[in-house]
Amino acid sequence: MKILLLCLFCLLVKLNGFSQIVAGPMLGQVELRDARIWIELTPAVKSIQLAYLKKGQAKWNSLPYKGVLGGTYNPIQFIIANLEPNTTYQYRFVIDGKAARQTGEFTTKDLWQWRKPAPDFSFLTGSCSYVNEPVYDRHGKPYGGDSSIFETMAKEKAAFTLWLGDNWYYREVDFYSASGLQYRAHRDRSQPVLQPLLKAMPHYAIWDDHDYGPNDADKSFVLKKESREIFKKYWSNPSYGENEEGIYTMVSYADVDIFMMDDRWFRSSNEMETTIDGKPNGAKSMWGAQEMEWLKNALLTSKATFKLIATGNQTLNLKSSSESLQDYPTEFNELLSFLHLEKINGVLFLTGDRHHSEVIKYNRAGTYPLYDITNSPLTSGVSKVTGTKEEANPARIPGTLVEVQNYSRISVSGPAKQRQLKVEFLSVKGERLASWSINENDLKTP
Repeated sequence: MKILLLCLFCLLVKLNGFSQIVAGPMLGQVELRDARIWIELTPAVKSIQLAYLKKGQAKWNSLPYKGVLGGTYNPIQFIIANLEPNTTYQYRFVIDGKAARQTGEFTTKDLWQWRKPAPDFSFLTGSCSYVNEPVYDRHGKPYGGDSSIFETMAKEKAAFTLWLGDNWYYREVDFYSASGLQYRAHRDRSQPVLQPLLKAMPHYAIWDDHDYGPNDADKSFVLKKESREIFKKYWSNPSYGENEEGIYTMVSYADVDIFMMDDRWFRSSNEMETTIDGKPNGAKSMWGAQEMEWLKNALLTSKATFKLIATGNQTLNLKSSSESLQDYPTEFNELLSFLHLEKINGVLFLTGDRHHSEVIKYNRAGTYPLYDITNSPLTSGVSKVTGTKEEANPARIPGTLVEVQNYSRISVSGPAKQRQLKVEFLSVKGERLASWSINENDLKTP
């Protein structure tokens, strides 16, 4: 009987393609000329090739993986080069000489610059994804919620998904070893409910504390280098910081630039005094001098209609009871002064962390207001502000507070010089819970 059950199990494994592929494929950055495809393999795999072709053609191109395989964990990436813009490609894998069941397709970006108006598009975003594992979780009600939200997101016709941090949750059992950190990323990424979304569209990510290290982790985390390497292995961003520090980078789509910030690598302890003798403590930073300098230059260089600064913590909520850029007043003031003096137009913030969603407005004298679009949680527990000092926050845009699991669809559309950005907070089933929009002309220096 045991032998029969084992044979049936092996047959199911083979039919479902899980004997060789642990997770993926996942689309990473897809550009005009190249595309990145991520996949994780079992230790038994000895060789893998990625085959691809233009949709409708017959001849496959082969791209062999030349890296090391056979480890306990084997997340790998392929970069397909020399592609044509606005072209759909199909791909498949050949593992140990045999074609795998997992296949997919992607379409490269359109070359619209100097040829046509910027294309309309939408993308998805969200933060705080917790996958329950009772043996290692804290006792009591499970913290992770309805993971079918990922199935709903996979059905969206979006250009990409932007993960805003806490994309997995390290536990106490994980904090103190590189193998523990690696295990958590591996386990959460391998969840079957996540696989359709990973394949459906490109993915970009920043981190916050829970997928960097312990709760409220900062620059003192002793495994920060190991955590950065694991993050790089499990995401497929265009770059990861500078000088082997941090994970900040930038992605562009149509006339939108997204500045993806790292709010942990250079971060001072939350316990450091915010002010000294009534003045901002210049030693306390969230992004740090290197990253701030990069952001300033990137904003100055950008010609995008909308410039979205994505970071793990809220930035403009003066009533926040949680971590926020305002708790680092030297950097907060430096950034706002820079935006004002340099007349940087089109700036919005995308943030996560709070376990509820809302849009916060921050008025500035002599120039346009700033807005912080917060989206959370995907599957983690909800943290309501109803009944707290934040409930009557005058900075919150009326009608935008969402206190259930949700994700965001951000759409950019309209003719040149009248582009509009629309935010929709959507339920586990894809139903609209709240929305807000703004025109590019409302984000311009007078």
